[in-house]
Amino acid sequence: LAIVLGFVLTREEDEPAFRGSVPPDGLVLPQAVADSPGVAGKALAVTFLDTQCTDACPIAASQVAEAMRLLGEDRGSVLALGYSVDPLNDTPASIRSFLAKNRATGEIRYVDGSVAELRPIWTEFKIMASHETGNSNMHSVPVRVYDAEGQWRSTLHPGLDLTPANLANDLRAALERT
Repeated sequence: LAIVLGFVLTREEDEPAFRGSVPPDGLVLPQAVADSPGVAGKALAVTFLDTQCTDACPIAASQVAEAMRLLGEDRGSVLALGYSVDPLNDTPASIRSFLAKNRATGEIRYVDGSVAELRPIWTEFKIMASHETGNSNMHSVPVRVYDAEGQWRSTLHPGLDLTPANLANDLRAALERT
């Protein structure tokens, strides 16, 4: 292995295994998410969205959706989850509109619920919700990649390293890790 500009390169290929930042070993998907319907055995892209956000959320949603389209034959082994960080304002109508506007309908499963249902998710993922800040543009918007066994493999950020190609790469690398 060689490290070039922060990327780990394998000897078999000159492409980085993961293009996002790699977390320490042993961090896993929260059990509440792992137990959700349709999650078992899939690599995941997990992010946090607010339908009223005009800053990072539209970027994240469109980039994640495009990455899902890039996966081709691997698409069936991957799931993109977008957890609401503003459940009081993320209504079914605003969710449909947000996903349609960002070409993410059918590509991202937008998970909404009550504050009481979502707060434990925010806490386990250690993210700041816009519900807590009172500002739809002020919240955490990482895109975390997990392998099919629930190991956290990488994190990408809108405006920094989140691109459809980088996310598709990291999801494929996550599939290879299981």
